[in-house]
Amino acid sequence: MRTVIENAYIATVDTLDTEHPRGHVVIDGTRIVAVGAGDAPAELLGGATRIDGSGQLVTPGLVNTHHHLYQWLTRGIAQDAILFDWLVALYPSWSRIDESLVRDGAAGAMAVLARSGCTTIADHHYVFPHGSGDILGGIIESATDIGVRLHATRGSMDLGESDGGLPPDFAVESTDAALQASADAVARYHNDSFDSMVRVALAPCSPFSVTADLLRESAVLARELGVRLHSHGAETVEEEAFCLEKFGMSPTDYFESLGWLGDDVWLAHCVHLDEQAIGKFAATGTGVAHCPSSNARLAAGTAPIVDLLRAGVPVGLGVDGAASNESGQLGTEVRNSVLMQRLRYGADSFSGRDALRLATMGGARVLGRDSELGSLEPGKLADIALWRIDGVEHAGIADPLAALTLGAMPPVSRLFVNGETVVEDGDLARADQNDIARSAASAARELARRD
Repeated sequence: MRTVIENAYIATVDTLDTEHPRGHVVIDGTRIVAVGAGDAPAELLGGATRIDGSGQLVTPGLVNTHHHLYQWLTRGIAQDAILFDWLVALYPSWSRIDESLVRDGAAGAMAVLARSGCTTIADHHYVFPHGSGDILGGIIESATDIGVRLHATRGSMDLGESDGGLPPDFAVESTDAALQASADAVARYHNDSFDSMVRVALAPCSPFSVTADLLRESAVLARELGVRLHSHGAETVEEEAFCLEKFGMSPTDYFESLGWLGDDVWLAHCVHLDEQAIGKFAATGTGVAHCPSSNARLAAGTAPIVDLLRAGVPVGLGVDGAASNESGQLGTEVRNSVLMQRLRYGADSFSGRDALRLATMGGARVLGRDSELGSLEPGKLADIALWRIDGVEHAGIADPLAALTLGAMPPVSRLFVNGETVVEDGDLARADQNDIARSAASAARELARRD
């Protein structure tokens, strides 16, 4: 089926940052087949569904490079804590999750992501209580129901409190069990086709919750299986101190010593990187998931994104878990990234267009999908967001892109994933968001009851 979007302001986010004040995008099946100024070519109109984009901004679908979907069930807890204290407060609840609860919580989180313009979600799940069922399968089921593209990671923790780690012993797995489960997840769910809706990466949680053996062996396994690697890195000063005390080196040097820098790796946060560390990221092509709201919520600091970009490091945006970013919207992270970088570097250091690139092509590059996603170009997958900017919040704004990058997040009038409508007029098109809300609330109550 062919769909023609016309009369809209088009921000392609291609290599030239091409924009069309009145342009068109044509979708055929799962692919974009035409993008340009003015009217769509007449030969593409026959039999097509036509969408009048007047008063709308069209961008690539946003790419979320770091999330913890299960945390939708534990929002609003430990509101004034730093990361380590926040984790200690929440680990006991997380150790009681199961497939059913996570499926319902993940659906709530992904519904909100989709309604904020997000088409691709990288989820970092690392808590697998004994007897909890197929948690990864539950997350994938919810993503399929809603219609979003998922990069599911099989995370892990094997360093409990008694061995010097942060998580309680009952929340961790053995090293061998985590590695076997990771290999099984790839075999069962990973699809590396061009238009894949589900890919799997391996993702030991963090330097303070996993052993060196698990990090080292996960890197070997991932490369044998041809999948990517993900973890948290350099998020807080406390993590820096932990690594210096335990390993005698910074988090970046520790990751490097275990084979964890490379163009198949992306690390979340990376707030505390010095010039040497940034150079290592750039030299190896290691990616960064920037999570401005979560970093602020946990008082972790402001990541050096301008310096990372100047060095050529791949950088994308992330929401992080909803328990440390109760909004759960990726669209708002575009604006927050602009504001946070300007606080650190100055008013002219980081533009709204820079932020949009992070949220689209930057994220696609971080996930290894920049040839498939992240820009509006013929041949790429039809992951497209239409933002309504003619309402009272944005009508008359001088720059349509500023509506998204500096203003209140515009409502999503249409969201396409693989050419299929996932959001229409602000509501989910393939799932009932009211049912999702009720199920997520019930799951949150059930998890609280288990405490």
